[in-house]
Amino acid sequence: MTAFAFQAVPLNAAEWIETARKAEANGFDTLLTPDHPGICAAPHVALAAAAAVTTTIKLGAYVVNAGVREPMLLAADVATLDVVSGGRALLGIGAGHNPNEWRWVGQTRPDVRGRVDRCIAVAEATRRLLTGDEVTVDTEELRMFGAKLDQPRPVQEKIPLLFGGGNSRLLRWAAEEADIVGLSGLGRTLADGRNHDVRWALDQIDEHVAPLRGKVLEALVQKFEITDDPEAALKDLNDTGLSIDELLRVPFLMVGTIEEIAGRIREHERRWGITRYALRRSSLDHLPALLEALKN
Repeated sequence: MTAFAFQAVPLNAAEWIETARKAEANGFDTLLTPDHPGICAAPHVALAAAAAVTTTIKLGAYVVNAGVREPMLLAADVATLDVVSGGRALLGIGAGHNPNEWRWVGQTRPDVRGRVDRCIAVAEATRRLLTGDEVTVDTEELRMFGAKLDQPRPVQEKIPLLFGGGNSRLLRWAAEEADIVGLSGLGRTLADGRNHDVRWALDQIDEHVAPLRGKVLEALVQKFEITDDPEAALKDLNDTGLSIDELLRVPFLMVGTIEEIAGRIREHERRWGITRYALRRSSLDHLPALLEALKN
């Protein structure tokens, strides 16, 4: 069965409360918030507020930057969210990419290998803390000594791990360790430190997901639009080098009628095993109709 997460940030208190309630009522499985210190809300604070006005929707960051987060503080945030939500927290983690996020905390962004090593070290240490282990790590990537999360203890025996990223080594790690693997289709970080090349060619996606067969795969949808004119809706993506027909088959784009999108979702599952999608604000009112179409 296909599941959908909703990714958003708070705009103000009343709007955020209404968004959380509506996402749950409209059938979203999970509420996600991004983690970009300095340019968006602190994810676990926002999610704790959402927890207070919802009852079933799961809650997680999509995804914390392991490069600038310490395992003890991250574990405390996630455990607290799990407590106040009654056992609905996810641990969402990635390697990070924006140089400013390191610079603003007085660090230099490591090279790719350093970011990958750090992400794995932080993810594994945080998971061990959440399960109640005492953790000592003394490596170039991470140092912590005799760390133990005595309080708060999570409600869930095991907090699900959501990994988001595209590095091939991290994907191999996630294939063994993550409960959900979030695919963005994004490649090399561009000079602005925020935007990326895309890896949306269908054979690139084939290669990307090959080591992940059997995992729960979630695609981050970069554009969602209900329209009878998909060519016009996709004209701003003509720099990808892909035809309109190819773009319409990419799991990171949902453009067309509800019925057309439902058909492509079924094809994504057959070809790549994708059974989850992370959607953004333009999708909020349309999910009930999409869920109904997927029943047929």
